[in-house]
Amino acid sequence: MKKPFRNALAFVAAPLLTATSLPASADLVVLQYHHISSQTPASTSTTPDLFRSQLAMLEKLDIPVKPLQAATEQALSGKTGSTPVAALTFDDAYSSVYDTAAPILLEAGIPFTVFVNSQAITEKRHGYMTWDQLKDLARHPEVTIGNHSADHAHLVRRPDETEDAWHRRVTASLDDAQETIEAKLGTDAPLFAYPYGEFDAEVETLVKKRGWYGYGQHSGPIGPSSGDTRLPRFPMANAYGGTDGLKDKLLSETLPVDANTLPDGTLKQNPPVLHLTLPDGMKPGPLTCYGSQVGQLSVTPTGDGQTVEVVADRSFNSRRFRYNCTYPAGNGRFYWQSVQWLDLSQAED
Repeated sequence: MKKPFRNALAFVAAPLLTATSLPASADLVVLQYHHISSQTPASTSTTPDLFRSQLAMLEKLDIPVKPLQAATEQALSGKTGSTPVAALTFDDAYSSVYDTAAPILLEAGIPFTVFVNSQAITEKRHGYMTWDQLKDLARHPEVTIGNHSADHAHLVRRPDETEDAWHRRVTASLDDAQETIEAKLGTDAPLFAYPYGEFDAEVETLVKKRGWYGYGQHSGPIGPSSGDTRLPRFPMANAYGGTDGLKDKLLSETLPVDANTLPDGTLKQNPPVLHLTLPDGMKPGPLTCYGSQVGQLSVTPTGDGQTVEVVADRSFNSRRFRYNCTYPAGNGRFYWQSVQWLDLSQAED
């Protein structure tokens, strides 16, 4: 018999928050992990102690953790209800997830999704799970296995790549991974996580054609205005997952801006200009936006009073960066919207 969530986390020694009063609606917050370890690169790792503290905060705020696909479908259809909902995801299928995270989650009966890049598993690369370990996880009803491409390559078409070559390369990566996962594990979930969180309209079209949900690495909750092939997740590595800011993320709501009106993020100018049209009743004044490594962004209302231009005061020199915007939602909560930009002139990782 599974132990109650509270008993499974009773050993956590971390400051916890009291329950918060909530407004009438709520959205889905997806937390994104890679390694759960103190021995792996800090930029993609969450220490075991921090991981336990994050789970404890979910419990203290009384936020249920649900399976990713069902929770996503409910959030997109606006049927999440009045209680915030969370889902947990792990990219790459690292061995620390099997050794450290999975025992904690399975003991507590908490569902989670592992996104697999299949070649790393087949080639038995150091630090990754094996197919036997993934099969062991997949037998649990709490565990879903998703697609993270075959080779974990950058999927957006390269500047010197023909459309035909790009289409063959990316189609093979998407389909080979899905076919291998189904052959090895007997599962075929319509869940895809973009390597590096990179996507554009062309890649989204391929994901949509397959009937998959596509998850990025730009932050924010999922709600009715989200796009089903550009779904946000909150990165939970050490630098981003600290408990000081976690409450705001877990209780956030989607800024009600239609995802179809947002750019796909491929950089056309540097710094990029983001146009946001706020719904009636939201005035531009309270909107606050920040850019990766540049701090607060300029937010300038345009003539109609509901549309704003968001831009940094200097150029970016990284391949990926984000504009994150928040707006007060009442009761100490925030609406949240993030756009990840991709500069194809910068070298691939």
